[in-house]
Amino acid sequence: MTATIDLTLDATDAQALATFWKSALGYIDEPPPAPFRTREEWHASFDLPEDDSVDDAAWLCDPDGNGPRLAILKVPEPKTAKNRLHMDVRVPGHGTPDERWARIGAESERLVRAGGAVLEMFDGHHIMMADPEGNEFCVAAASA
Repeated sequence: MTATIDLTLDATDAQALATFWKSALGYIDEPPPAPFRTREEWHASFDLPEDDSVDDAAWLCDPDGNGPRLAILKVPEPKTAKNRLHMDVRVPGHGTPDERWARIGAESERLVRAGGAVLEMFDGHHIMMADPEGNEFCVAAASA
């Protein structure tokens, strides 16, 4: 049996960052674990401080069950350095290098409209971006 991974992002606004990553990855809000009907019900089952809100976190998943889960957690401190681990958003489809680069460019433009920022372009290969809280990720073509 192999292990699975979840990815966790720190955030100052977990819900806003979740909105961006749902758009970027096509993910959905992960349902609460059984037997809970809502995240609020699940959250209330823990002995947490009164100021700990269910809105201080978000849990996302791939609706097809293929990709890793993504947890987004509110933290008090801001991001201060480059990520040591980042995600690559892979744009599907094949074709010529120019066609793949056009799809990468179109996806990065869509993610800019969703709140991301282009940091650097590596012509013909990938585009380094940042999400609304500055977490770096790359947009590249899917592996052949």
